[in-house]
Amino acid sequence: MSEEPTQNVSDGRSFEERVFARLDSIDARLDSVDARLLALELQAERRALETKPIWERALAEILEVKRGLENVERKIDVLSHDIVQVRADQSRADKRLTSLESESLQKS
Repeated sequence: MSEEPTQNVSDGRSFEERVFARLDSIDARLDSVDARLLALELQAERRALETKPIWERALAEILEVKRGLENVERKIDVLSHDIVQVRADQSRADKRLTSLESESLQKS
């Protein structure tokens, strides 16, 4: 075995030429990866822009539903107040009726 195994290369190019060729190959691959990454970034950006109107519409609909629920909540509050008032009036009417019936029985 020789002391310098790097000289036993079947390629007729010098060491420097082989290193530069290898670096050129690596550089080409990095350019390819960079181009693919750029394409993916542009595609992601385009998709984000495509879905933006969908999200804006969804948000608008959510806000509309929220306003509708607030309106229903106010109506339920008013209805609850009205029911309490009707029951209070009914209770008062029942007491007056009981009182009148009691007076009527005492007079007879």
